[in-house]
Amino acid sequence: MAVYTEVTEAQANALMQALDLGQLTAFRGIEGGIENTNYFATTDQGEYVLTLFERLTHEQLPFYLFLMKHLAERGIPVPDPAANRDGDLLHTVNGKPAAVVNKLAGQSQLQPQAVHCTAVGDMLARMHLVGANYKRSQPNLRGLAWWNETVPLVLPHLDSAQAALLRSELAYQNHIAESAAYAALPRGPVHADLFRDNVMFDGEHLTGFFDFYFAGVDTWLFDLAVCLNDWCIDMPTGVHVATRAQAMLGAYMAVRPLSAAERALLPALLRAGALRFWISRLWDYHLPREASMLKPHDPTHFERVLRERVAHAMTL
Repeated sequence: MAVYTEVTEAQANALMQALDLGQLTAFRGIEGGIENTNYFATTDQGEYVLTLFERLTHEQLPFYLFLMKHLAERGIPVPDPAANRDGDLLHTVNGKPAAVVNKLAGQSQLQPQAVHCTAVGDMLARMHLVGANYKRSQPNLRGLAWWNETVPLVLPHLDSAQAALLRSELAYQNHIAESAAYAALPRGPVHADLFRDNVMFDGEHLTGFFDFYFAGVDTWLFDLAVCLNDWCIDMPTGVHVATRAQAMLGAYMAVRPLSAAERALLPALLRAGALRFWISRLWDYHLPREASMLKPHDPTHFERVLRERVAHAMTL
């Protein structure tokens, strides 16, 4: 959520008025994140988040915005995009596609316990089931095809051991993706980036999932694996924390039991989730874009997670 495109208060106020969201009273850029330009916008009617999309296009964005609308209307606590008087959810600011959503209550839980993992597992499964009948379709734009395109760009920046791991894991994931078991995995819209900082809590009560702009149609198991790789590990070492993982998996499966294919491929998809974020962090770190508040994430974190997942396969 770095700031790549500067927006003035006058521009923000004009947009809030056009969306019938009231008079702007406060406006500031949001630090953190790496993909889009984000601002907090407060009006006399409420608190909102203005996002300008730096990579996603006007053609791609309706998938994300209408997915959030679909989920919000069916009781999943996610940001609800604001429409203008013509019913459009996608707007334009400074030539960039933009959206305004309501700001969720609560705060991120960066030191989660089993109770928080239970809440995330439960709501993730509910979100998957509610999203199953969403009519729009768009692939996960940071899926296997993107990994294959991006790995050659980051390999020159790695030492020999890192390069060997990256090549071997990419080959393994291509092999998994060609298997009949993988083809049998249940699919639908996924968040694909549901880290600790993309979930809000009020105490132990989950108040919302947000930042859906990596969403796409993919296997639900991949979405669950991404969560397990962030919520249920020891952050300094990347080591699996069994109590938290059992809490998340138990809550998820109480709502949507895993198929036999999902149970068999969970170790492989945990590796896939670690690989995806190692690649993207290598890309952002070594091939950065300019931004006024950009702080790239450390890519070695997900290298550690991947090595742990390869060395110690988690089974159900």
